[in-house]
Amino acid sequence: MHEIQQKLLALSKDNNLAQMSLRQMADAIGLSDESPQKIKHHLEQLEKKGFISIDRSSGEMARSSSEPTIAKDVLETTTPVFSIPILGTANCGPATLYAEENFQGFLRVSSKLVGRAKPAGLYAVKTDGSSMNRAEVGRKKIEDGDFIIIDSRDKNVHSNDIVLAIVDGKATVKRFIDDSSNEQIVLIADSSYSYDPIYLHATDEFNISGKVISIIKKPKLISNH
Repeated sequence: MHEIQQKLLALSKDNNLAQMSLRQMADAIGLSDESPQKIKHHLEQLEKKGFISIDRSSGEMARSSSEPTIAKDVLETTTPVFSIPILGTANCGPATLYAEENFQGFLRVSSKLVGRAKPAGLYAVKTDGSSMNRAEVGRKKIEDGDFIIIDSRDKNVHSNDIVLAIVDGKATVKRFIDDSSNEQIVLIADSSYSYDPIYLHATDEFNISGKVISIIKKPKLISNH
């Protein structure tokens, strides 16, 4: 999320933005020299993402209960269907797609498909590639175009867990192997195709963003012909 959006969202916690001018907002977030049009743009982005709703005609503003972080960017609800933030795309192949937090909206999904009563700490990414097409989570295989659900709070990974890893600032979905006897960590593909493993040392700059806990399958379309 852009820094200006973060500041505007923080401002909205204690202020009714529907009753403030763009210039007043800029002053309040310490950006007095910023263009009002730029403030307007980021305000509109917050509305599109569903974090706030502004009705200037009535002077009313509503805030979503969600927070824009991987662990908190969810709607806290106990209803059977909840919203999980979609944070971009991750490779099921070489780690070539950047893993910058790229909020793309919410995935509305049944709690039964996710296997959790609440969505706290969960986020979704769309898979790209076929390097994990033999890997199974909940008896579903990870295929190109599926959504995978990540538990960002579960960093206690073990060998053979399927994880979303950040390597060189890029996201990849792989099977985690703790090869401590050889003083290395290996991220391997689980695929019907041939992909090279990623070999890491424990002191290398990489991050395990969380475990894959569920797969939301891309629908199979039925042709009328």
